[in-house]
Amino acid sequence: MKKAMIYSEEHKKYLKKQRLKIALVWLLRIGLLALLLGFWELSTALGWVDPFIMSSPSRVCKTIGSLYNDGTLFYHIGVTLLETLIGFVIAVVLGVLIALALWWSETVRRVLEPYIVVLNALPKIALGPLIIIWFGTGNKAIIFMTVLVGLIVAIMHMLSAFIATDKNKILLLKSMGASKLQILRKLVIPSSFASFISMLKVNVGMAWIGSIMGEYIVSRAGLGYLLVYGGQVFKLDLVMTAIFILCILAAGMYFLVVLLEKVLVKNTES
Repeated sequence: MKKAMIYSEEHKKYLKKQRLKIALVWLLRIGLLALLLGFWELSTALGWVDPFIMSSPSRVCKTIGSLYNDGTLFYHIGVTLLETLIGFVIAVVLGVLIALALWWSETVRRVLEPYIVVLNALPKIALGPLIIIWFGTGNKAIIFMTVLVGLIVAIMHMLSAFIATDKNKILLLKSMGASKLQILRKLVIPSSFASFISMLKVNVGMAWIGSIMGEYIVSRAGLGYLLVYGGQVFKLDLVMTAIFILCILAAGMYFLVVLLEKVLVKNTES
């Protein structure tokens, strides 16, 4: 059983101050969001901007209610969310594995590094016609686009972290007879934890970019489809609603990564 922690009065005051600081940050975040939404609603109500072009929070809420009543709201959300999550997981896993392989073999890294850099600089949307031919017009094409957008980011992020491992510590382990696999397990991977979390946070945004790009090209459903359809028929309330939902989903996914970071840090410290 875990022993109860006994804190000094000074430490209790410090913890209380930290909790108040966190509460203040959240209060300011919520207040800023409320202020922005309120200004948006007020500016359209007073005619400062055309509500047909900019929509408004109240019109967005009405559109969400309409989609819910039609039974299509959670269908479109589910389609995009599933594509994004699958693409995100595949990109992260493949990215880490390829980065490990490139760290393991310096020769392979030197050969492939220029190609990785070029592929990273290539506008992925330019591959749209090829992706349609390769994978058709279904979910596979969208997931592939999501993977393609996030994969190179994951590789470059993690490879940089692996290479940046303290050379003196590596030499110390080698002098003690450690194998390359042991160095990887005991030093390289643990020292790259912060970079791994940072890569996850970056790839959350890249995954949503990839899935929406894919839906722009080949979708029949999803939030990207709503964006395209709303723009084509000038239903800008629908466009703003899709953007609003995307913001909520992306924020939720980001905070899940932050929660994962806290859990992993807590387990590591214990």
